[in-house]
Amino acid sequence: MTPLLANVRLHPIKSLDPVYLKEARIGPGGGLEHDRAWALYSADGQWVNGKRTAAIHLIRAAYAQDLSSVTLSVPGDRRKIPTQTLAFPGDTLAASEWFSSFFEQTINVRYSPEGFPDDSIASGPTIISTASLQVVCEIFPAITLDEARRRFRTTLEIEGVPAFWEDQLFGREERSAVRFRIGEVNFEGSNPCARCPVPPRNPSTGEIIPGFQKIFSDYRRTHLPAWCPEARFDHYYRFVTNTRVAATESGRILRVGDPVVIL
Repeated sequence: MTPLLANVRLHPIKSLDPVYLKEARIGPGGGLEHDRAWALYSADGQWVNGKRTAAIHLIRAAYAQDLSSVTLSVPGDRRKIPTQTLAFPGDTLAASEWFSSFFEQTINVRYSPEGFPDDSIASGPTIISTASLQVVCEIFPAITLDEARRRFRTTLEIEGVPAFWEDQLFGREERSAVRFRIGEVNFEGSNPCARCPVPPRNPSTGEIIPGFQKIFSDYRRTHLPAWCPEARFDHYYRFVTNTRVAATESGRILRVGDPVVIL
C-alpha cells in the first residue's frame, strides 16, 4: 500500500485538547498553522503544561470549526469554574483571567504565530503511523486508539504502513536527515521523540497507568524494526518522529489522503 496521510490534528492551546482537520497549512515557524499557538505561563515565566501539572488534563477546550473561538470548561469541577467562549487567537487577556481562576495563581496566556513547539530545532509536525498507535493499544488494552492519539499528541498520522514505520525517517547520526514529502510539503526527519510524563496519564482525568514508562520502553527495546537506526536511542522511552520544515514550505497545504514519499 502507498503510505497516506490519515489524520491531521492541531493542538491550538499547548497541552489542551486537539482539533481534527481535513487540511492544514504550514505556518511561519515550520509547524502547522495555529498549532500550539497559545501557551500558558506562570508568574515565574515557566510553561504551565502537562509536564508540570496533571490538573491541566481536567480542562476541556472546544473550538469553532474555523478556529475563530475556543470554549473552555471544567466538567464536574466543584468550584463551578464558569464555561467561557473566547475569541481565538486574539483574546489572550480574558484567557489569562480564566486560567488564573482555574489554577488559583497568576497565569499569562501568550500567542505566537510560530507556535510554541517543545523542540525548537526540530519544530515541524510530528509523525506517527496508525499501526504504531495500535501497538500502544495492544500493550495497554484499556487504551482506545483515539485515547492513544490524545496521550502522545502527534500532529500527522500515516496509514498503509507497518508499526514503527516512522523510525526510518531519521538517520543514524544526529546531523543526518531523511528527506520525505507529504503531498506538496517537503520535510526532513530529525529524531525519535523523547517522551515525558504526559503519555502515562489519562488525557481526560490525569489518572496514571502504573509502570507505563518501563513497560513501554521494554517493548520498544525488544521490538525495534530492522530499518530503525538504534544508535539514536540513548534510552527507549522514545516514540514518534520529530521533523524540520524549511521556511520555503510556509503556506503550503497538507491534506488528508496526501501520499507520503521518502526521497
